[in-house]
Amino acid sequence: MSYENKILQMKKMLGKKPVTAKQKVEEPAFQKPARPSYTEQWKRAGLTVVENDFGIVFKRQVSYPFSYQHGHYQLNTFFEALKKWQDAEFDHPYALDMGESVLFFDTETTGLKGVGTHIFLLGFLEVAEESFILTQYIMADPAHEAAFLFESKLWQKSATVITYNGKSFDWPQLETRWTLHQKTLPKLRSQRQIDLLHSSKRLWKNDMERLKLKSVEEEKLGFSRKGDIPGHLAPIIYLDAVKSGVPDALMKVLHHNEWDLLSLITLYSHSTYLLFEQDQEESAKTFTNIGKWYGDLRESTQSVRVLEKVTSKFDALEAGHAQYYLAIQHKKNKRYSEAIDSFVASLHFVEARTKLHALEQLAILYEHQMKDYEQALYYTQEGIRLIQDHEQWRAEQKQKWEISWEKRLRRLGNKK
Repeated sequence: MSYENKILQMKKMLGKKPVTAKQKVEEPAFQKPARPSYTEQWKRAGLTVVENDFGIVFKRQVSYPFSYQHGHYQLNTFFEALKKWQDAEFDHPYALDMGESVLFFDTETTGLKGVGTHIFLLGFLEVAEESFILTQYIMADPAHEAAFLFESKLWQKSATVITYNGKSFDWPQLETRWTLHQKTLPKLRSQRQIDLLHSSKRLWKNDMERLKLKSVEEEKLGFSRKGDIPGHLAPIIYLDAVKSGVPDALMKVLHHNEWDLLSLITLYSHSTYLLFEQDQEESAKTFTNIGKWYGDLRESTQSVRVLEKVTSKFDALEAGHAQYYLAIQHKKNKRYSEAIDSFVASLHFVEARTKLHALEQLAILYEHQMKDYEQALYYTQEGIRLIQDHEQWRAEQKQKWEISWEKRLRRLGNKK
């Protein structure tokens, strides 16, 4: 660039005047929306109106004595569950402290995903001095969303949030809606979360076909809903209530949400009892799942204790997987003879892929720990035979396994 051009550019830069504060484009101030025309009609249905700087929110509150019965359980069993965790000699991600602030949380939304999906109902259930308090906030209409979110006080609460599928759905939805009002609302606080859908999957894998909360209520918690609305109708009912101003059907949505929240308390209690093996009516699969869960958490002592109970209480067929997971724990604890016994006991009662892993572990144990190459060779041949005979495995996968197992076979042949 020539000297003259550089001078011209510098003159242009010097000629630019700085933008003053007055010249800056000011963002429009928040405009508080007008009250919906149906406000009085919704109040007559039993809702109260709360007003804040951003609009209005409808609110419903119900108190439940600790002795309130919901299905098989009184709500005060929650405190018995807390006591169990307080006295436990092992760690678990679902453990709560006695003094920990807990918030049972559930939402109802106008859809399942997308920026256009609104949360129209926030339901909370909290422990008070003499009762559980249910608080529901209902969005007056989408124009009042900032008021609705602000009134939830989730920007100032600090609690462990207990949900059913909340980690994957409710809380991410809440974060999305909050982000859209980030210039208006205080920052949403992050919270510790316990998702009881995750525990239900852990406890009842291969034992329950459906893990919707309603199915868990009926099969495990002794609660059957009467007069409930299907969950998929909730968005339609809310939108119709906003359009027509008639809240009758909307009150049924609130009761649906209320039952969800009450079931979170009893499900937490029931899950805790199972983790402490107090429900003797559960199946071998459930207790095997519990033993495996403890093993995955590296609570080996607890895992072994649970799995040994399964193998002693149930027959060989029902306890097959418990033997397999017990063998894994014995091997980790260097109890090699016990590991071999448990792997052998599992062989005829587990699915093919698990059986192949058990055969591999037996071959490894006999080769490296027991130095019994004859037995190691036997289980290696059994593994190769299983790979060759099993028709449902992909050819590429079988080929990879065969190469690995043939390598083990040759090594053992040299050791004999």
